Amino acid sequence: MSWFEHGTSRIYYEDNGNGDPVLLLPGFAGSIEEFSALREVLVAANYRVIAADLPGSGRSQPQPREYTATYFEDDARSFAVLLQHLAVGPAHLMGFSDGGEVSLLMAALTPDVARSVVTWGAAGTVSDPDGQLREAMYNVVDNPIPPLQHFSEHLVATYGEANARAMTRSLVGALGDIIENGGDISLSKAGNITCPVLLIAGEHDVFAPLALLSQLAAHIRSAEVLKAEGAGHDVHNAQPEWLAQTILDWLKRQ
Repeated sequence: MSWFEHGTSRIYYEDNGNGDPVLLLPGFAGSIEEFSALREVLVAANYRVIAADLPGSGRSQPQPREYTATYFEDDARSFAVLLQHLAVGPAHLMGFSDGGEVSLLMAALTPDVARSVVTWGAAGTVSDPDGQLREAMYNVVDNPIPPLQHFSEHLVATYGEANARAMTRSLVGALGDIIENGGDISLSKAGNITCPVLLIAGEHDVFAPLALLSQLAAHIRSAEVLKAEGAGHDVHNAQPEWLAQTILDWLKRQ
């Protein structure tokens, strides 16, 4: 277990294994603990896995975090500096949801740190034309809709009610600002990505649907899109064995 400070962030990470480096990033409010099985598979396949919690999530600080419209790029720069600090050379960047968005931005903004990118639940843009997704997230602590009940319980149990409310409402404000400016996260910069990219879409993902991933792939020089049958946003929970094997096969080809 180690810590890395950059700007206002204090990042918690764990560095295990030997071989080609992999940076593994969970999503908003998530933790590297969610990826224990995947990390073990990668280490057993002779990869060096650097798994890190996003600032404001897991064990990383600050908490509660004040999210701004630039938080994706802020995090991308922080993790690029982390890799440079560790002197690991180009790494396979891998992430879920916000972690995937950060991975894509790292490859676009600092191409020298990226050997390849694998994401699931990340689309390079955020879209919420009727505001329902933002409303659901804004009220997720106090009045969660049924699909978010488990996530609500996780937030409160992990961060406490007050912190969970503060972080989710701050996030909604930041996403609202991004949407008002066109919803772009990495789409406009995707042409700068020079490494191979694998974009995985859960069949039923409402946050990063297949159509948006296909749109993003069209802007990247070398990108593939795969659909995870029967999965929603969190493919690593719905199809853990399929995801691990898909990632291993992808990495072997790079």
